[in-house]
This record gives sequence, C-alpha cells and structure tokens, in this order.
Amino acid sequence: MTGTLDTVAALDTAEAIARHAGAVLAEHYQRPRAAHSKSALIDLVTEADAASEALIVAALRAAFPGHHIHGEEGGGYGPAPDETPYHWYVDPLDGTTNFAHRLPIFSVSLALSGPDLQPILGVVHAPLLGETYKGARGSGATLNGQRLRVSSVPDLAQALVITGFPYTSWTAEDNNSARFGHFLRRVQAVRCGGSAALDLCWVAAGRCEVYWEEGPHPWDVQAGILFVHEAGGTVSDYAGQLSHEALSGRRILATNGLVHAQALAVIQHGDGAPRPTPSA
Repeated sequence: MTGTLDTVAALDTAEAIARHAGAVLAEHYQRPRAAHSKSALIDLVTEADAASEALIVAALRAAFPGHHIHGEEGGGYGPAPDETPYHWYVDPLDGTTNFAHRLPIFSVSLALSGPDLQPILGVVHAPLLGETYKGARGSGATLNGQRLRVSSVPDLAQALVITGFPYTSWTAEDNNSARFGHFLRRVQAVRCGGSAALDLCWVAAGRCEVYWEEGPHPWDVQAGILFVHEAGGTVSDYAGQLSHEALSGRRILATNGLVHAQALAVIQHGDGAPRPTPSA
C-alpha cells in the first residue's frame, strides 16, 4: 500500500505543517482567551482549534490531494474514505483544556494511516515544550532528532503511569476514577497530562511506562501508537489485543512492553490484581 508513497518526503511535509500549526497555537496562546462550550462545560474549544485545523487541512489537501483527511473539528475532507488507501488523522490542538487554562502541555498531532487504522507515519509537535516527535513505520521514531526507546523498567511497582479522564466525567458511569485508584495502589505514581498524543509520546520516550485511557479518538492516538511501536513498546485494547478498539483509542493501553501483562491485570481485575509488597 505504501509503495506509491514517498514516506520520507511525506513525513517532512507533515512535520513542516505541524510546526506551522504549532506557531499558530503559540500565537493564540498569548492572546486573551475566548472559549465556549463544545458539548459540555468542561469540553472547551478555542479559536486556536479552528485556526490550526484550517491551516493543516489546506496544506494537506494541497500536498496530498488524493488523500482523505479526518479532522477533529471539521469532519472529513478530500476523496471519500473508501476511495483512497491514505487517511490523515488531524488533531489541531490536543490538550485544549490545558491550553484554555494556560497550561503549556498541548500539541498538534498528524498521522497518516491505512483504512485499517494501521499508522504509516506521524508527527506530534508541542510548540511551547519545544518538542517534535516524528516517525514512520519500520524506520523508527525520534524526539528532536534523537531515537526514541521505551524504558527498561521491569515491574509495575516501579512504574510511572499516565492516564486521562473523559470530558463527561461529571456524568459518565465509568469516568476512570476507579481504575485510577486501582493503579495508584500498584505503581510508583500516577499522572494525568491532558494530551493523549503526548502521553503516548512519553511512553515511547521512556518517560513513563504505562498509558491507558477509554475514550480518545483516532486523531488523538494514531501518531503516538506508531511511536510506541517503533520505540519497542506494546499497544493493545483492554483484552490485550491490537484491535480496532485500541487503534481508534476507544480502549487503549500502551506500555514499555515489560509491564504490559501486569497493567492488563490491573485493568481486567481491578482490586483483585496483585499488589506490590511494601518494603520494610
């Protein structure tokens, strides 16, 4: 499927687009914030989302007119999805709530995938952190030019794990709070970064050992899934399979591979999962 695509050139183009979109976000970040509710009070969307996506979509359509584009804010662009083997997943601002509250942990995420949601290449650019992650299937992944490798932590008790919560956390029956508690009692520490794309990047970079979440969308996770795989990690759904559910972010678990079975046990068994023995 990738035979007619120059992945090196496509990745360079995607990186340039992501950097331009990041500059737009950085410029908006300095302005007084204008935000309104997209679907709930805590689901904020800002002017920056629309400006970033408009730039990305225009640039992708010009560079890849035969590709379909799935955009978070505006829907589909280009040929119909069933008319092309190339699908871009665009998150123009992942970490919108962080952005709206002036927390500089947010990113632009672009991924090119096949119809089966198997990512081909991706870029995640965090403009205020000065970090650009990129990679292509079979060619590795990098952070600012340095090769990504997952950590060598072998035990969940030594792991730093990261997760997120749904925008509907006030009303959702499963808002991840119980699972958060299950992990809290079995790991070194739990964090919530607020950008699923960056959470996956941090697993790939060896900064944390586990990321799990229920509810992200393909544009949140496709690039990060590629990076975790290329860095030597493991991605699955909550049953341990690399299913459509995992690739779409519906239920996703990403780890350094060494602690994957232990993390799955926490997800599947909750309070019944083994606990570490406290040191004397």
